[in-house]
This record gives sequence, C-alpha cells and structure tokens, in this order.
Amino acid sequence: MSTQRLRNEDYHDYSSTDVSPEESPSEGLNNLSSPGSYQRFGQSNSTTWFQTLIHLLKGNIGTGLLGLPLAVKNAGIVMGPISLLIIGIVAVHCMGILVKCAHHFCRRLNKSFVDYGDTVMYGLESSPCSWLRNHAHWGRRVVDFFLIVTQLGFCCVYFVFLADNFKQVIEAANGTTNNCHNNETVILTPTMDSRLYMLSFLPFLVLLVFIRNLRALSIFSLLANITMLVSLVMIYQFIVQRIPDPSHLPLVAPWKTYPLFFGTAIFSFEGIGMVLPLENKMKDPRKFPLILYLGMVIVTILYISLGCLGYLQFGANIQGSITLNLPNCWLYQSVKLLYSIGIFFTYALQFYVPAEIIIPFFVSRAPGHCELVVDLFVRTVLVCLTCILAILIPRLDLVISLVGSVSSSALALIIPPLLEVTTFYSEGMSPLTIFKDALISILGFVGFVVGTYEALYELIQPSNAPIFINSTRAFI
Repeated sequence: MSTQRLRNEDYHDYSSTDVSPEESPSEGLNNLSSPGSYQRFGQSNSTTWFQTLIHLLKGNIGTGLLGLPLAVKNAGIVMGPISLLIIGIVAVHCMGILVKCAHHFCRRLNKSFVDYGDTVMYGLESSPCSWLRNHAHWGRRVVDFFLIVTQLGFCCVYFVFLADNFKQVIEAANGTTNNCHNNETVILTPTMDSRLYMLSFLPFLVLLVFIRNLRALSIFSLLANITMLVSLVMIYQFIVQRIPDPSHLPLVAPWKTYPLFFGTAIFSFEGIGMVLPLENKMKDPRKFPLILYLGMVIVTILYISLGCLGYLQFGANIQGSITLNLPNCWLYQSVKLLYSIGIFFTYALQFYVPAEIIIPFFVSRAPGHCELVVDLFVRTVLVCLTCILAILIPRLDLVISLVGSVSSSALALIIPPLLEVTTFYSEGMSPLTIFKDALISILGFVGFVVGTYEALYELIQPSNAPIFINSTRAFI
C-alpha cells in the first residue's frame, strides 16, 4: 500500500461507541491546523476536557465493575487489590503507548486521525521485518477481530447479567420486605430456568439493535448512565455498613483461581478501544494524556474499593455480580432492576461496534433493494449468536473471565507494547524499553493462555457449584 494512498484515504473509526460514522474525522489534510500536525482545535462537535473525562469514566464502568468482588476473592484480600493496582497501571501505560504511536503516524503521514486498527497497520509497515511490512494489512484485521470478539463478549455478559438479576428479583418477590437490615428468612418462589429468561429478552434486544443511528440511541445512553450511577451509589451505601471481621478471609487465594481473577480484571480495564476516538474529539488534544491518567486513576480507585469492600462485606458467598448479594428488600431490589435497565440499553451501544465492522461486508454484496433487509437480518443473527453463547455459558463470572482472557488481554496488554517496538525500533529504542515491552506482552500472553484454559476448564469440570444464595438472607 503506497504512502500516497494512505494519505488520500478517509478512515472511519468504529472502535468506540462514542463515535458514529457521521462523526468520524475525514477529509485528510483539510482538518489539519498546520502541515504535519495532528492537533484539532475548535471543531463544532469537539468535546471539552470535562466531557471527555465523563465519556472515559462511562466507558470503563459496566458489568466488569460488579464482578470485581468475586475477582478479589479469586486472588485474596491482599493479593487482589495489589494485582488490580498493577494491572491498572500497566493497562493505562499501554493506552499511553497507543496514543503516542497514533500521534507519531499522524505527524508522519499528515493525517488528522488514525484509529487503533490504522495505527497497528502503519506500525507493521514501519517494521524492519519485510514479512511484517508485506502483511501489514493483517494488523487492522487482527484488531477488528478482537474488537468484534470483545464487544460481542460484552453482549453475552449482558444477557447473563439480565437473566440472573431478573430471575432473583422475581423469585424473591413474595418475600421482599421494606426492612433492609433484619436477617429474615425468604422463601423463594421457583420460576423458569435462567436460560429461558435470556430467551425472553432476545426479541426486545433484537428490536433495540434495529435502531441503526447511534445518535438516536443517545437518549437511551443518558437513561443508562443515570440508572447505573444511582445503583452504584446505593451499592456503596450498603457495603460500607457493618463490615464483618475479615480475619477469616485468605490473604492470598490458591494459585489455581488467580487466572480467573486476571480475566475479570482485564475485562474491567479493557477501555483501550475508546482512547483514540475520545482524544480525536477533544478541542485541545494536547490535554488528553492528563485527562486519560486522571480518569483512569478514578476508575482504578473505584475498582479497588468496590472489589475489596464487596468481598469484605459478603466474604465467601460473593457472587458473579455483587447485585446478586444485595438484600431482598424493595430498595435494593430496585437497585438490581435499575442497573439491569442500564445494562439493557447499553447492549445497543456495545453492539454498535461489531455491527459497523461486520454488516457493511454483507450489505455491499446484496442487491440495492435488499440492503435494508440484509442489514436487519445480520443484526438479528448477531444478537441471536450472543444469546446462544450466553445460554451455553450461563455463569456470569466465567463469561466475564473468558471474554477478558481471550480478547481484552490482546487489545489491552499484548498488542500495544509490540506496536511500540515495530513503530520505533528502526528509529532507535533503548534496550530497557524493548525489555519492558516484551515483558508486558509476554505477561499478557501468559494471562491469555492460562486464563482462557482455567475458564474453559471450570466450565467443563466446575470445582465448586455456582452460589445461588443471598448472603444477607437464609433461603429455605
């Protein structure tokens, strides 16, 4: 691929739900403030530093956050928070590497914006290895593949989350009280299997993803943000009260469960796909590194605090989502429903990314009068696929760990350090930097292999039956 072609092409980024095709930067040199510069000032749709910070926080807070107390259990009450801090630091460092490499190619190719896939492709073209240069286009395809797997994996997690929370609320409805503190016996009313709940959500989610314009989903995004924020406040309000004696909790968990911790942790920190689109939309992109580090410090503190407090509060009974441990009173049952509503509408936003990568491939090969039918059909098939996968893996903790190990580790830990080496090796790199990048990629690959193996092994031969009790109640 020639440099001239690279300069003339318009690239649209679909790696984040914050950017739609209509909003994607294009027009190459026309958007440059000066030759060779990647800076963009004063665009009509530019975001302030505060708006960018909010988008960054929103993109990193989801179902992975609610699974962190169980992740801490899988690592230990001391090893868990330490490991979360280390993974957070490494993940943010990898985000910084991606931004640095993207800026390098923007200046070098006189482009106003490159996304994750573009950056990897250009990085391979800069490699001293001729084989990598000749196959550079596979860099974009690999990134697109892992983006698809990651986002559809999120959608699978949402199916399981919705089913588990609605099932618990409905089964405990007859025993739900207004008293959120007394330990009262609750008799569950058996209902249908959680897999049937997933199937019941299927037609509604299919209709939701038929909304093809991301801007039309903005009202749903706002609703999701409000409901999830209120739910998080109520969760924190509960778990900081009357924390039991933690002396019986293991400081370091058995090594066999640590890979499950890794998968959940990296699933939570996998927000690297939104970094470049957010940076591109800022009025002053030079402030983005500061916003990135500030936002991720807040996210890391939130992750460690909720993970530790949730595990301290519920101990060995902690479940795949902390919402499943909340008391069966109307206040906290409403929290489960509110967060579930937020997750329901977030499904469409997460689905948008793989849809924009996959659907054009099929629509471009369909007759003109069938394009809409093909578009809706592919959307339906993709939603059904996520539902089927969720039915096959109905344990929320294992779905999160598996998705994190398989795809999130590649995007967040393995690819960025290798990208830095291929981008800057020919320009001179210190041996210490090369060693650091190799170490991060190797650790990410080990987590990828071992985490995937342990999650699959636990699915095939579970060592412990899933916990289906509420730790604040004695179920009969």
